[in-house]
Amino acid sequence: MTRNILIQTMIALALAAGANAFAQQAEPAYDLLLRGGHVLDDKNHIDGVMGVAIKDGKIAKVAAYIPPTSALKTVEVKGLYVTPGLIDIHVHVYAGTGERGSYAGDLSVPPDGFTFRVGVTTVVDAGCSGWRNFEDFKDRIIDRSKTRVFAMLNIVGAGMRGGHYEQNMDDMDGEATAAMALKYPNTIVGIKTAHFAGPEWKPVEQAVIAGTKANIPVMVDFGVDHPERPLYDLLTKKLRPGDIYTHMYSGLRHEQDPVTLGPSKAFIEGRQRGIYFDVGQGGGSFKWSLAVPMIKAGFIPDSISTDLHVTSMNAAMKDELNVADKIMAIGVPLKQVVAEMTPDSFSHGRKARS
Repeated sequence: MTRNILIQTMIALALAAGANAFAQQAEPAYDLLLRGGHVLDDKNHIDGVMGVAIKDGKIAKVAAYIPPTSALKTVEVKGLYVTPGLIDIHVHVYAGTGERGSYAGDLSVPPDGFTFRVGVTTVVDAGCSGWRNFEDFKDRIIDRSKTRVFAMLNIVGAGMRGGHYEQNMDDMDGEATAAMALKYPNTIVGIKTAHFAGPEWKPVEQAVIAGTKANIPVMVDFGVDHPERPLYDLLTKKLRPGDIYTHMYSGLRHEQDPVTLGPSKAFIEGRQRGIYFDVGQGGGSFKWSLAVPMIKAGFIPDSISTDLHVTSMNAAMKDELNVADKIMAIGVPLKQVVAEMTPDSFSHGRKARS
């Protein structure tokens, strides 16, 4: 009797093991397969019809043929383009503090409401926080968002909170800003100076000090135009290779040559030095009368970004894809436009600084 029970138990265990082995063999390798789409991936030099397999929320395989049976779900995307997650390197997403008239408050938007729906998976907040309030921004937004959020620290310690704060040269501290950037090297990816209305160079100079010490790029919104601090000097003397000039088609600071209508001498020599140029359309920083002749002359962006905030999202900017459409409409090919919104557009300044 005992022997029969033992034999029956062994048979049951063997059958269970066999069933588990069969189940393991039959389980698909991937969760999702995008099949038949045209993949544009500049970083990995892919431009053609490919299958894209996804496992645990990450790209697991890209190949000319991936069997549909290898995925739990297959989506046919023939006739569509498939790209890496888009990266918007100029947004304002320090929302939720309740502060009025402030990009560390009511002028910013929560990232998750404006990213995934247009294919954006990563954003860089462009200077809403400074070294004094970055950790609040990190706790309030960065650590809680599904969107991957990086930050450029404002050279103003209090951040982008309006004129009372942003014109305070006593709060522009390259050393303190660099110290905070070095404390969070995986999150803080740049330094921002913006909206300065005076003729002094201090915001730029302190931003460069911070960027140099932390080995990260500086992005400049050059504020009010002053003859005492010309654009030419900014791009040929003050900034370093790998630093970024945003609002490149704004027409507010002599970006365009008045005779040729192409790029100004400052832009031409700045690019030769290794300065990068970003769209940053925003609420009023994109003029067709600049963008069309400058792009026709070959001066195309290094990165396409939105300058997303509460005003621009409801104005002509709308979102990342709408800005990209404008650049395509002027004549930049789709492949190049996608490259300007994917990993290389994000890493250009960091590579130049390393």
